[in-house]
Amino acid sequence: MSTDMLVALRALIVDDQRTMRSIVRTLLSQVGITDVIEAADGTEAIELLEMPGEQPPDFVICDLHMKDGDGMAFCNKIRRHKNDDLAQIPVLILTGDSDGLLHEVAMQIGAAKVLTKPISAPDLGREISRAVGFAA
Repeated sequence: MSTDMLVALRALIVDDQRTMRSIVRTLLSQVGITDVIEAADGTEAIELLEMPGEQPPDFVICDLHMKDGDGMAFCNKIRRHKNDDLAQIPVLILTGDSDGLLHEVAMQIGAAKVLTKPISAPDLGREISRAVGFAA
């Protein structure tokens, strides 16, 4: 996989923990993705996505469990969005929860992939490539 292709991508990180957003940002930078926006919850993320003139991200990395809403509710809201461009953005759920049933439900709601923490930068890069349609 060429990191050159990943460099041009824009990411949105949705996580209620600032530390986790920082860790994910670092992982993204390790695969060449530096155009990153952040939101502390799904509501803030939707507001960012709907901001007039704002370039939409190529993909979203969202925590499964957050204080104000969860990753599944966010993913469901994106998939049902009236703007088709936003509705098609790949959402990668990143969670410490290894419950297979929760992972399956997240996939049924429209997550491109459910990833379990911890994850390495190369593995994250491969999953992003798959989600946005690059050959891994």
